[in-house]
Amino acid sequence: MNETLVTFPSGAIAEDAVVTAVRPHPGGAVVILDTTPFHPVDHTWPDQPGDTGRIVAGGEEVRVVDTVMAATENGADLLIGTDIPVKRGTEGWTWLVAHITDTGASLVEGTAVRALVDGDRRLDLSRGHTACHLASLALDAALADLWRKEVRPDPLGNPDFEGRANETSLIHPNGSVDRYRLGKSLRKAGFDTETFAASLAEREQRANALLAAWVAAGSASRIDTAGPAITDMRTWHCTLPEGEASFPCGGTHVASLADFRSITVQLTQPDAQTLEMTTTATAV
Repeated sequence: MNETLVTFPSGAIAEDAVVTAVRPHPGGAVVILDTTPFHPVDHTWPDQPGDTGRIVAGGEEVRVVDTVMAATENGADLLIGTDIPVKRGTEGWTWLVAHITDTGASLVEGTAVRALVDGDRRLDLSRGHTACHLASLALDAALADLWRKEVRPDPLGNPDFEGRANETSLIHPNGSVDRYRLGKSLRKAGFDTETFAASLAEREQRANALLAAWVAAGSASRIDTAGPAITDMRTWHCTLPEGEASFPCGGTHVASLADFRSITVQLTQPDAQTLEMTTTATAV
């Protein structure tokens, strides 16, 4: 079995494919295709949910209720999602995209199919993912003056608060929720948590002003890929007024910031050690 080839980085939501494996799964089946437009949730950093949609064969179709990573070590048992014990790309493993269907009997190995992603949901998730990246950059800029020591810069040259403090990032349609740890290690790195807590509303305003300017610029957004396999490196790029922003990213994105009417963030502190950033994107 070869690695799954993926077309979702280009924005594809439909693809002709061949079934390469079918395995039983509670309530349905796991279907592996040779090529797919479906984006899978990552088993090690599950920020963007997997795509949903349909697989059509002749006059029949099955519903894809989730899409996850799958892997097999040297042709052994197929492991699905969080059952995979190693990171994506680990040597000796073959990496695949698993389509979780609500029925299983109608698809067999060798069947030619049409894979169709739920386009509206994909667009909403892509909008949420692009907004999440922009929000992290705006947050870094809004907090830049709170660092008392030199730290690694983010893609726009600001101190990389996102890279140092982010604990979880959960993308949902048209938005995301990020949680950051404001603990001892961050203070030792030079971040002024006391001044931050006293100026939370000001920091939120700074981030939102930047986001409004970036949306108004309407810049192009794209994914560059090192190859077509699911394990090949993919990088998100967006040229902002302050410069070129880019992140390694396995998710999906909108093609232009002109797709947004607005992007806003809300900053809250559930406790003294935690920052939560809720990002909301509104479509034009």
